[in-house]
Amino acid sequence: MGHGLIAWIIIGVIAGWLTGKLMKGSGFGFFMDMIVGLVGALVGGFLSSHMGMGGVGEHGLIISIVIAVIGAVLLTVILRLITGNRSAEL
Repeated sequence: MGHGLIAWIIIGVIAGWLTGKLMKGSGFGFFMDMIVGLVGALVGGFLSSHMGMGGVGEHGLIISIVIAVIGAVLLTVILRLITGNRSAEL
């Protein structure tokens, strides 16, 4: 089951919001958290498909959100390390 464009946007927004709530320290702001969530959905889908679990669009909505959140958390950690923000723990 593949998701359409609107579903991808919703999954990314939810993933960005959840990641902003899960990560300690200050977030990147509302809109940047949403962008990180959208990109994180792509990162999570890429990683899960290469690990043999299928991409974000191949699962139901809940599993897709979980995969997107994992990707967004990884992306947030990398961004915080690059920007020098040391509060990159969960």
